[in-house]
Amino acid sequence: MKTLDTWFKEYAVSHQNKTNIAIHFVCVPAIFFSIVGLIMSIPSGFLASVIPGNNPFIENWAFVSSLLILLFYIRLSVKMALQILIFVAFCIITNYYIGQAAPLWLVSLIIFVVAWIGQFYGHHLEGKKPSAAQDLQFLLIGPAWVIQKMFGKK
Repeated sequence: MKTLDTWFKEYAVSHQNKTNIAIHFVCVPAIFFSIVGLIMSIPSGFLASVIPGNNPFIENWAFVSSLLILLFYIRLSVKMALQILIFVAFCIITNYYIGQAAPLWLVSLIIFVVAWIGQFYGHHLEGKKPSAAQDLQFLLIGPAWVIQKMFGKK
């Protein structure tokens, strides 16, 4: 099992160019945010019938999938998992309110496409493929890497 430091070292190999890093600081959180929005767009009638009470922030598939994703982060670092949890909560709450004003799936899809275009441009500048091309788990390492770079060590 790789440690978080090992993941970060492997991720850093294809993230040396300053412009690519700056693009990642915007696009990685945007992609994560948009995926949360896309998952929240999946009808959740079943969840509303299973989860007691009436809380739209937890009666959605993004909340359920986030619990599973948090297990990945807890295995690597409890502190990082807590930081990701804060970001996930922000994503769920903000996407809920976006969904009140506009079609959430459409807004999320636009953010997703634009952010990936940014990512591919950044990697074009870097001259290296995205890390996720070698291991899909890097899609979860990216957000942690950005948080670590912004707020310090795990």
